[in-house]
Order: sequence, then structure tokens, then C-alpha cells
Amino acid sequence: MPRTDVMLADHRLAAAQETLGRTLVKGAVASAQQRVREGLADPGGAVDAALALLPATAGGLKHVVNATGVLVHTNLGRAPLSPAAVAAVTAAAGYADVEFDLAGGQRAKRGRTALAALAHAVPEAQAVHVVNNNAAALSLAATALAQDKEIVVSRGELVEIGDGFRLPELLESTGARLREVGTTNRTVLRDYLEACGTETGFILKVHPSNFRIEGFTADVSIDELATAGPPVVADIGSGLLRPDPLLPDEPDAAGALRQGAALVTASGDKLLGGPQAGLLLGDADLVERLRRHPLARALRVDKLTLAALEATLRGPRPPLDRYLHVDVGELTDRAKRLARRLGRRAEVVATIARVGGGGAPGVALPSAGIAVDQALAVRLRSNDPPVVGRITGGRLVLDLRAVEPGQDEVIAAAVEHACT
Repeated sequence: MPRTDVMLADHRLAAAQETLGRTLVKGAVASAQQRVREGLADPGGAVDAALALLPATAGGLKHVVNATGVLVHTNLGRAPLSPAAVAAVTAAAGYADVEFDLAGGQRAKRGRTALAALAHAVPEAQAVHVVNNNAAALSLAATALAQDKEIVVSRGELVEIGDGFRLPELLESTGARLREVGTTNRTVLRDYLEACGTETGFILKVHPSNFRIEGFTADVSIDELATAGPPVVADIGSGLLRPDPLLPDEPDAAGALRQGAALVTASGDKLLGGPQAGLLLGDADLVERLRRHPLARALRVDKLTLAALEATLRGPRPPLDRYLHVDVGELTDRAKRLARRLGRRAEVVATIARVGGGGAPGVALPSAGIAVDQALAVRLRSNDPPVVGRITGGRLVLDLRAVEPGQDEVIAAAVEHACT
């Protein structure tokens, strides 16, 4: 049995310790030694066995090929960052001028270039601010503007977001009181007018992005609410900054501000295609009140988020935008090439992809992919990198809409390996 210290002294494992740390490498060595004891590895190949057991990084997260057909997949990290954003994060990973003016040698406004990029992307906003997610943005607004006051909101917009968190509970935890108006399916302007008074902190307009109510319904637009008196805070959710013809029912930040919203909150890691962040855009005085509130310090974003957000706004199209607008014919051609390579193990299928992440629930995105034996699902998830699809009609469907063309080879090799 090769000794642990001898194996760790091998130049290849010594180099691995520099990038992965001694603990992970020692664990791989112990596992390799166990394989030797069980006769699964030759003593002379123990180092090679240990190297094969090492993870790619010291972190536990793995890169995953998203073949589910859900573009903003919350369980898979929502929107993937663009290469430009990844490069910006790498540049900011060490010491960076996040709060420093290199020209003057003095302290500067934190994240000033990222905030400038956001302001440039939405010139309708007088001022902008960024916190760590959209729930934080709404919490900061409620705390700063409506603590010990009322938030007037339609009953049909009191949504539940992910992991069982409910909007009413989130808002009430800030010390605000909810003044619910209207009914589940119908709310009219008169309901808001009758509820507004001296105790009103603001009117909240929530886009119910993760569900739809159809039939005998009525709601009130932002421009109508803006006539009621109190400021209107519009939670548009998915982070669309400007209109997209593909998503006609999805509100955008620029449109909400033009309609009269005093403040807009949105996510950065959904339709914007950037990092997890909460965007606050709107009236200069209100944004400044939020920025100077003590809670803002607890909700501030780090330099890596600022770097990724700025690169997403200033750089080339993020992957999510390409996935949304890719031509279905291109996806079909890629699926056919995969099927030809895999032979009887795969079949070309037409599929329907979804935006996901609570965005555009009624939008169906025609897509294409391949269908394979559903028994391969576990093996594909165990691949390096893991390939995740969805089981439909007794088959595992690998939808290509959120898959980079360069990953088709990864899918083909993973299916071949899983079949053998």
C-alpha cells in the first residue's frame, strides 16, 4: 500500500494541493488507497486513481448542462452569466477599486460604474440603487417608506414567491401594515382611492409573474394608480428593462416609470440575464432615502455582483437573451445532428420550452431536442458535467434551447457513455 506522505509528495498531487487545498487532496488519496485495498486499483496506479477522484474546483457547485427547456431555472442558478460578466468577476476577485478613486487617491462612491451602467440602460429613472435580490429591494422600500404606515395593495397581487415565502409576511416583517383592497379577481381604482389617506406609505403594484387569473377579472394600471396621490412602487419581478415583443405581457422597468411609478423593483438574475441582485429605479429623492437607510448597509451587494451586473449591462448579449430568441429551425438542425450520431438511442422531438423563474408563465417557446430512454436520467446527472433534462411521456427529453451549441458534443458523449 503506498504511504499517504509518499503519495502527497508526488508532484501532481502537490500541485493539486495548491489549487484545491490539502484536505480535499488527502480525501482523494484515502479513497484511492481504499480502492487498492479492495482490489479495484493497482498499487502502482494509486496516484492516478487519486487524481481521477479530485473535483475540478475547491467549491461544491458543479457546472450543469441545462437541457430541461426551462431558461431561468431557479434550481440551476437562474440566468447564466455571459463570458464578459465572468471575465469582469475574475478581474474584480482580487483587490479592486470598488470604493476608490484611482485618479484622486481618495474614497469614491461604491459601485459607481455599475450604477452608471444601470442608469444608462434605463434613462427614465432619475436614480438607481442595487441590493442583493428583489425581495431585499421590496423590503428596503417598505422599511424606508412605510414603517408604521400602510401599504395599499390589491388582494389579487399578494403572491407567494419561492420556497414558501409569502409577500404579505415579507412586507409585514418590515413593520408596515397591509391595507388590502379589492378581491382576488377584481380590483378597481375606487378601491385604492377609498383606502388611501394620511397613513398611506405607498401604493404597491405587484406583477403576478408566476401565475395567471383569467375570466371575470379587473386590475388597475400604474398610470391610473399614479393619480391617487401616494407614490406607486411597482414590483415588476423578472427584471425586463425594456419591452420585448416576445413577452408582450411582461412589464418592463422603463415602461413602468413612464407610466408614473415612483419606484420600480426588479431582479437581476432573470430576464436581465445577470447576477442575483435587486434593482431599485425611480425618483431621486426616494432612491436616496432608501440608499441612506440603515438597512441598506445590510442588503448591499459585493464587488463581484457589481462587476457582473455592469458587464451584463454594457457587454454583448447575455446568454439568456440568445436562448429566448434563438430560431427553432436552428435547434431542430442541432437535434437532427445529435440523433444521427446517437442512432437508435435518440429521437428528434419538438418541444415547448418555458421562461421559468416566475417570468412570463403564459409564454410557450417552440423548441427542439432529443428523446432518450428515461432510465438514462440518473446516469446523465452523474456525468461530468452533469446533463439535466426532463421526463415527459415516459422518455427523457433533452431540450436544446438553453444549451450552448458547443455543448452538443458534451450531450452526445454523455448519452453514449450512459448507454454503455
